[in-house]
Amino acid sequence: MKILAIEKELKIVDWEKESQILIDEAKAAYNLLLEGYLREIYFTENKNAVLILECENKTKAKDLLSALPLVKKEIIDFELMELQPYTGFLRLMDNLVQD
Repeated sequence: MKILAIEKELKIVDWEKESQILIDEAKAAYNLLLEGYLREIYFTENKNAVLILECENKTKAKDLLSALPLVKKEIIDFELMELQPYTGFLRLMDNLVQD
C-alpha cells in the first residue's frame, strides 16, 4: 500500500543549531529507502518534507516515521494518507463499450 506522509513542524527551531540531528534524519531516511519502505521524498516550497512510503498499512507507516530523529525529538510529525488506485479511467472504458 502506498502512503503519503506530509511533514508538519511542531515547533520553531533554529536549524543551524540542529545540524547533527539533520544528518541523523538523512541517515534514517536513507535506511528507509534501502529497506524498501521509502519510495520518494521531496520538499515543498515551504521546506516541508513529503514522503511516499510503501508498506502494509498506515499503522506500519506511523511506526516507521515515529523512529525518525526529528519525530522522536518532537520537532516534526506527519499527516498520513492511504493512496488508493485511481479508478476514473474506468468511466472512459464504460463509454467506449457503449459508443
